[in-house]
Amino acid sequence: MKPVPISTAAPSHCCILVGVINKLQDDGMSKEYLDELAFLAETYHLKTIKSFTQKLEKPDKATFIGKGKMNEIKEFVKENLVDVVIFDDELSPSQQRNLEKEFGKKILDRTTLILEIFEQRAQTAHAKTQVQLAQLQYMLPRLTGMWTHLERQRGGTGTRGGAGEKEIETDRRIIRDKIALLKERLRDIDKQMATQRKSRGEMIRVALVGYTNVGKSTIMNLLSKSNVFAENKLFATLDTTVRKVTIDNLFFLLSDTVGFIRKLPTQLVESFKSTLDEVREADLLIHVVDISHKNFEEHINVVKQTLQEIGGGDKPCILLFNKTDAFTYTQKDEDDLTPTTRENLSLDDIKNTWMKSLNNPCLFISAQDKDNIDEFRKTLYDMVKELHVKRYPYNNLLY
Repeated sequence: MKPVPISTAAPSHCCILVGVINKLQDDGMSKEYLDELAFLAETYHLKTIKSFTQKLEKPDKATFIGKGKMNEIKEFVKENLVDVVIFDDELSPSQQRNLEKEFGKKILDRTTLILEIFEQRAQTAHAKTQVQLAQLQYMLPRLTGMWTHLERQRGGTGTRGGAGEKEIETDRRIIRDKIALLKERLRDIDKQMATQRKSRGEMIRVALVGYTNVGKSTIMNLLSKSNVFAENKLFATLDTTVRKVTIDNLFFLLSDTVGFIRKLPTQLVESFKSTLDEVREADLLIHVVDISHKNFEEHINVVKQTLQEIGGGDKPCILLFNKTDAFTYTQKDEDDLTPTTRENLSLDDIKNTWMKSLNNPCLFISAQDKDNIDEFRKTLYDMVKELHVKRYPYNNLLY
């Protein structure tokens, strides 16, 4: 049923990327989206050799892109070694089938690519079950057309449909049964995890949240002196990791959660709700932001929106800007009268402009170089202490 995955032993397979520019985004934003898609492809061990974009009011219902761009891409595919064509938006089942016929290549959309990466990264039984559930939920409406080679074969007298229709219904039933089984398995795992959370007592709980690949696991290792897996790849962490952290005489629990990303498949959000319980039940959030990324403001909005969707948007929060060691900017000449952009702002400019309007504590660190870590620890200590005092007003002799 499931397409055979591309070998991930080495980045030997080549892909091209396709994106549509609509009225809600400009060329620069589209390029940034495709850069992120290329990073996703690299995480999946694919080498991007070219990107294509087309300006459209709305995607074509049959092929997502127009005929002219279709022919341009077909010519490139014929003349170059291309294994996979990846679209930056979710394709309908009919669009995917039509594109596979046109290009004669494996077609992935952004949702499928993220699901495949999650499957690669899943290590524990919990994560594997969550990913498998998301994949089956995504696959179910896409079964139509997989048996078109049989649709002309009719049964004997009195039959209403062909063998293809029977195969589709059989597969749908099998997938629905698997989905029901996986949901039941997840409910059992969720009960076990809920029991584990209760067994931790009433300690203050802090959760690291943020866009994927912003350095949450590195910060986790720094604070807890542990060795959580950290890598410069998207979705390096799928399973929530919880560690006991001590700052001076204060104890609390710190959890590292899966990173968010724009256009995160709804199936994954639904499947990973139990994993994100650590966020919903946390007393304090540390929202980590990669300040070296040119679109970090959009990343902040994506995380805030996702937190609202999962019921964690009203938590006390530290806004922690990481990777100051990698921050760069282009200083404008004095006689340059063009409008100032984010790329022209220094780190001090950013700290002293729009940051002042934020109500949350804003800190700037480099987890890699351990820069400004003492201020971060002090702020974290003060906020955890305040929460602890409210919860245990008669236990203040600790401080």
